[in-house]
This record gives sequence, structure tokens and C-alpha cells, in this order.
Amino acid sequence: MKSFTVLRPAAAIAATLGTLLTPGVAAAFDLSINPGERDAGPLEIAGLLTLITLAPALLIMLTSFTRIVIVLSLMRQALGLPQTPPNMVITGLALFLTLLVMTPTWNRVRAAAVDPYMAGKLDPAAAMTAAEAPLRDFMLRQTRTEDVEMAYGLMTKSGVPPAATRSAAALPFSALVPAFVASELTAAFRVGFLIYLPFLAIDLVTAAVLMALGMFMLPPSIVSIPLKLLVFVLASGWPLLLGNLAASFS
Repeated sequence: MKSFTVLRPAAAIAATLGTLLTPGVAAAFDLSINPGERDAGPLEIAGLLTLITLAPALLIMLTSFTRIVIVLSLMRQALGLPQTPPNMVITGLALFLTLLVMTPTWNRVRAAAVDPYMAGKLDPAAAMTAAEAPLRDFMLRQTRTEDVEMAYGLMTKSGVPPAATRSAAALPFSALVPAFVASELTAAFRVGFLIYLPFLAIDLVTAAVLMALGMFMLPPSIVSIPLKLLVFVLASGWPLLLGNLAASFS
């Protein structure tokens, strides 16, 4: 039974993404089997399924998804609507915007690693190296210098031998990931702060007006939420926010 033939496309993606943080896994499970040479063994199938299981987490941590989903969540909180839009809508919108932002990088990964691997021209180790370069370029463009230094500090505390030069280009991929995620979180919170400012001003003005009118029993949110929604819609808030989010990764 040539079971590996059916799973080979998934193996290509798993080998080029899942092995970035675990360099020895692909070689251990020998994912470069050519259909027709021999059947896939149980360990090979188990290794492939493990990599496929880890692929969603790796895709989230190595892409623009983190910044986008946090900014959209903060936007919802700033409007005073903690459950609207629902979590499913926020996550789905973040996923599709991530696909749009990551398309150039994914095309480079596919041309350099996935297609040659599926054609049998690259072994898993070579495919992993080829796939790492486009992802590294994208991540380094979004990573702050402070977070690169933080990653080198983590390496020192963990007993990992430091590189000859403490440059971003010399940072190992396993250390680049936390630096990249830290930068994405910082960028998301900065954008969230700017989003909160106009809505905070509306809340303060609404509370002051209600207090001046002596309407102490009326919660300010009852008045401020419709005002914030009106301002957000009149300013074309969603297209403006999504467009600037996508442009922030240029």
C-alpha cells in the first residue's frame, strides 16, 4: 500500500515549515521517500502527522496573524463591544488578511522549497534551508533591534553559544521566533493605543456632559457606544484599519 503517495503534498508543507524549529525531525523520519521505492513505515507516518499537527501553531507564530488578530480585538474593546464582532469573525478576518499579507513570502517559499521538494530535487534538510530564507527575511523586517538583543540575552541565559557577531542576520531561527513575536506584540499594542485615544475622548466627553446635566443614574456607555459607532462608520473605520494593517507589513 503506497500510503505515502497520498500524503506527499502535506509532507512537503510540513517538512518546510514544521522542521524550521526542529531541524532533526525531517531527517529522522526520512520524508524524502519517492513513491514507488518503498512503503512508508509507521514512524514516518507518525512523524508526518506530528508535523501536520504543529503546522497551524507554526503558521500563526511565523506570520502576521498575531499582530492582526490583537489589533482587531483591541478595536472591538475600544468600541465598547467585547463580543461584537464575534470571535469567529475576528479570527476569520485575521486569517484571510494574513493570507493576503503573506502571499509574496509564501510564493517565495513555494518556488524555493516546496516545488523542488515535491519534484524530488531537494531532500528535507535542503528544503528546510531553502524555506527558511524567505521567512527569515519577512520576520527580520518586522523585528526590532531591542528584541534581537533580547533574543541574544535568552540564548546566553540558556547556555547556547552566541554567534560571532550579535547581528540580526546571525540570529538562529529558534531565537528569531520569540524576538519576532515580541516585536509583533509591541507593534499591536502601539496600534491599539492609537485606536483607543479617540474613543477614550468620546467616553470622557460623554461622561462630563451627563454629569453636567445631572444625569448620574444614566451609564455613560449607553450614550457613548452609539456615538463611537457613528464616528467609526463615518470615518470608514474598517477599510481604514484593515488597509493600514496590511500596509504596516510592507
